[in-house]
Amino acid sequence: MNVKELTKVYDGKTVVDQVSFQIPKGKVISLIGPNGAGKSTVMGIISRLVARDGGDVEFEGKDITKWKSRELSKRLAILTQTNNIQMKLTVRELVTFGRFPYSGGRNTPEDEAVISKAIEYMELQEFEEQFIDELSGGQRQRAMIAMVIAQDTEYVLLDEPTNNLDIYHATNMMKIVRRLCDELGKTVILVLHEINYAAFYSDYICAFVDGKIAHFGTVKEVMTKEVLSEIYKVDFQIMNINGRPLSIYY
Repeated sequence: MNVKELTKVYDGKTVVDQVSFQIPKGKVISLIGPNGAGKSTVMGIISRLVARDGGDVEFEGKDITKWKSRELSKRLAILTQTNNIQMKLTVRELVTFGRFPYSGGRNTPEDEAVISKAIEYMELQEFEEQFIDELSGGQRQRAMIAMVIAQDTEYVLLDEPTNNLDIYHATNMMKIVRRLCDELGKTVILVLHEINYAAFYSDYICAFVDGKIAHFGTVKEVMTKEVLSEIYKVDFQIMNINGRPLSIYY
C-alpha cells in the first residue's frame, strides 16, 4: 500500500498536509503523535471511511477508491474507536459478520469452520453464546478482533485498539496485535497514543505533527529521546534493552 500526498481540509483548516509513506507488508506499523496531528484522519482515508481532498492511496496497484466494496473487504478490515453494537448479538453472531464479504449472509460449512477457528484463536469458546453486552470491555475487544480474523484480510487497521482498556486488557490487546502479524502474517496498522506500546510491539513508527509526517522509520530509528521530544514538546527519557526501547517516560 502506497500513500501519496494525502490532503484533507476541514472548515478551511488543513488537517492532513501532503502525507506520503509506504506501508511494509507483514509488519506492525503504528501511527503516533499529539492529539489533532492527523493520525486517525489518515487512517480513515486509507480505509475509505473519510474522503480525501487530494492525493492517492494505491492498494495492490490500484487507487483504493476504484475497488468494489465487497472485494476490498476481503483484503482490508478496520476497527474504529467507536464500535457500539446496537443489536442483541452473541459473540458467534458478531464474529459471523466477518464472513459476509464471502458468503453474503449464507454461510457454508467452510465459513462456519473459519468462524469457529477465529473464536478459538481468541480463546472465546466459553463465551460464544453469550451476548456482547454481557461481556467485559476486554472480552468485547477480543470478540471484535475475532470478527476481523474471520474476515481473513491481509491488512488490518485498528484505530486506538487500547482505548478505554485497563493496563491488563490493553497489554493483552497489543500481544494479540503482535500475534496477528507473527502467526497469521497480517499487516497491521494502528493509531496509538500509548507510545510505550508502540515502541514495544511495533516494527515501524509513523510520527505525525500538525497534519504532516515528522518521522517514519523503524522503532529504533524513531523512538529516540531526541525525536520524541521534538514531536511531543516534552523531554523524554528512554530505557533500552538490547537496543530496543523498553520504557519511555518524561
